[in-house]
Amino acid sequence: QVHLVESGGGLVQPGGSLRLSCVASGSIFNINVMGWYRQAPGKQRELVAALKDGSNTNYADSVKGRCTISRDNAKNTIYLQMNSLKPEDTAVYYCNAKGKLMGTIILDYWGQGSQVTVSS
Repeated sequence: QVHLVESGGGLVQPGGSLRLSCVASGSIFNINVMGWYRQAPGKQRELVAALKDGSNTNYADSVKGRCTISRDNAKNTIYLQMNSLKPEDTAVYYCNAKGKLMGTIILDYWGQGSQVTVSS
């Protein structure tokens, strides 16, 4: 089992910045992809950014150039730095961890979610 705890959400004005954090604990040695998803009211959950095998990044087109995903291995923590925030970035942001157990069993864990509201 992997336990994910997010922090760092809140209310920010348009153009502002926030940094989300996600601390992972448990059997993280089976995890090779960690990322951030978001879900706005009435919309499907979507990928924001992902970090695979510690170095390969993937970003949604809507956040490219404005968001950066990073990790601190010593703290078992990933971050999502979000700049130039827009009202359409308002959503609940979820930390996600994926991997495989014994090469075949898919592992997929989610954090509890952190609300980000961009509003003046």
